[in-house]
Amino acid sequence: MLSFLNSLLFFAGMLPGPGARPAPAVPIAWSATRPLTVADFLGRPGPSDQLAALTTSDLKADAACRDFVFTGTVRATFNPNTSWIRNPATVSAALLRHEQIHFDITEVYARLMRQKLLVFQARADCNKLQPAFNNLTKGVYDQWDREQNRYDAETNHGLNAAKQAYWDKQTQVKLEQLKAFAVQ
Repeated sequence: MLSFLNSLLFFAGMLPGPGARPAPAVPIAWSATRPLTVADFLGRPGPSDQLAALTTSDLKADAACRDFVFTGTVRATFNPNTSWIRNPATVSAALLRHEQIHFDITEVYARLMRQKLLVFQARADCNKLQPAFNNLTKGVYDQWDREQNRYDAETNHGLNAAKQAYWDKQTQVKLEQLKAFAVQ
């Protein structure tokens, strides 16, 4: 009986209590075969947020030298914990597509950075790696940020259907043009 009570207390201690938060979700890596879904948006808008949705994506770039050989990696990721849809029950396909294009633009810039890393690798000086790598990534990060802002401005956050269709097509063209730099 004591063993049963100890087991019961142990498992009860593992259950989330009132007000307990679930563990944060891990970032989602970009994939051509895995589009975003409403269920991926786990965050909540703040009281001053006016948008219908927010996608938080990131370019994760790392560089290293081992035995004076440079290696670099870049991943486009989506953060479910800080991405949100104001009203998931009534989300439109157009809104979800607009948010997907934000993530797709992040992948375009991940591919551009991978392309630049190939050139960088040929002349990388492992003794001065970090400053040179930081300069390369800062330029790409700045371009990516401007492109994301321009996308929202030109499409009016997806409300301008004609501009939204244009950006959708152009982003798919860019992904295709840079497919040699996709993660396999």
